[in-house]
Amino acid sequence: MTLQKPAFYDPLKSYEANYTDGPLISPSTTHPDRDLSNAKLFEFLGHKISLPFGIPPGPLLNSQFMEAAFDFGFDVSTYKTVRADAFPCHPFPNVLFVNVENDLHPDQTPRLIATSKEPKEIEALNITNSFGVPSMSSPVWQKDVAKALTYVKPNQLMILSFMGTVKPHQTQDEFVDDFANAARLAAATGAQILEANLSCPNIGNEGLVCYNIDVSEAVCKAIRKVIGDLPLILKIGYYKDEDQLAKFASMADKYAQAIAAINTLQVEVVNKDGQQALPGPMRLRSGVCGSSIRWAGLEMVKRLYALKQKNNYSYEIMGVGGVLTKDDYAQYRQAGADVVQSATGAMWNPLLAYEIWNYENS
Repeated sequence: MTLQKPAFYDPLKSYEANYTDGPLISPSTTHPDRDLSNAKLFEFLGHKISLPFGIPPGPLLNSQFMEAAFDFGFDVSTYKTVRADAFPCHPFPNVLFVNVENDLHPDQTPRLIATSKEPKEIEALNITNSFGVPSMSSPVWQKDVAKALTYVKPNQLMILSFMGTVKPHQTQDEFVDDFANAARLAAATGAQILEANLSCPNIGNEGLVCYNIDVSEAVCKAIRKVIGDLPLILKIGYYKDEDQLAKFASMADKYAQAIAAINTLQVEVVNKDGQQALPGPMRLRSGVCGSSIRWAGLEMVKRLYALKQKNNYSYEIMGVGGVLTKDDYAQYRQAGADVVQSATGAMWNPLLAYEIWNYENS
């Protein structure tokens, strides 16, 4: 499929401009209304849904973006990750194309070259994104989340993503408390489902929160205390070690109703001269999204599904990573994903959900 102009998020504009003016969907970009009268229904976390597909936290910055996502049939979509306190975005640019010839394995290819040249086909689309998980202040996003919930149509679900903030000289207990505070503020919006972003930096550890099982469990315990019985999804990264993933899955099944995998794969990103491509400190390494990480997302879904079957766990699985076409979606569903989400694919093809709906109802 030929690559079109970007939709939803415009990488040529700043985060602030996208937040104010987005989403970038041409008025001429429309699709036929879905005939839901005889269409099959699916179920996720006890809710009936028209399509087990949507957009993960990332491109959907506010209620304007959520409205567009639901209008275009992305039935299970996630409001971009929020924090208890306001947090700035990394400097512009935040999205760059990268050249990846095959599947991206960071150990084998620890460095990629950024380019301004777009691929001709969407199947070859790979980008790096570096935002730093910006957030408005809680009063701002709480009000906007409430507005976004009014755009949810029958048999659609809006998920609210949140995270704790790493601060200078912060103790682990303080980090856990901040995570719980963000969860409390998120629950107060009336969101039906929450997603804890554990694929974020960890106190005292250069890895992600999800890679430290003890910290992850402390965070989950604290979250569960403040959100009560609200369904909780845990967003995680790619695990190399099977024993570590097994421990996380066991812990997750105690506190959460679903696991979402994966986020991105991180490598160094440089320009053609070998210099850091994204300006600012701590930005040599950044996450890569697109076709080259599909293998990792699919593998994680298969491993999580196998652990679920082996141990009779009850968690449901959200598959994320490299979903650019309906065939990618089908692979994830066959691998065991209850719901599939696409960020990069949706950014460049707002009709992707409609194409997948036609596939499911053909």
